[in-house]
Amino acid sequence: MGIVKIDDQLHEDIRRASAVMCRSINAQAEFWMKMGMLAEAHPTLTFQDIVKIQLEQANITLPSPDAVAA
Repeated sequence: MGIVKIDDQLHEDIRRASAVMCRSINAQAEFWMKMGMLAEAHPTLTFQDIVKIQLEQANITLPSPDAVAA
C-alpha cells in the first residue's frame, strides 16, 4: 500500500461522497480511481456500461428493468 497526495478539496469531496455511498474514504477514492482508469481505457463506454461489465465479471446477476419497476 502506498500514500497518494491529493488536494484538500478533493479529499473533502471524497469524504462527503463516501458517506453518501456507505463506503470508507479509502474505498471511495479507490472506486473513483478504478472507474477513471477504466473510463480512460474504454472511452466509448458510459459509466453505466462500465459498472454493468464489472458486475457481470463478478458473476452478479442483475434484475431485469421490469423487475425493478414492479
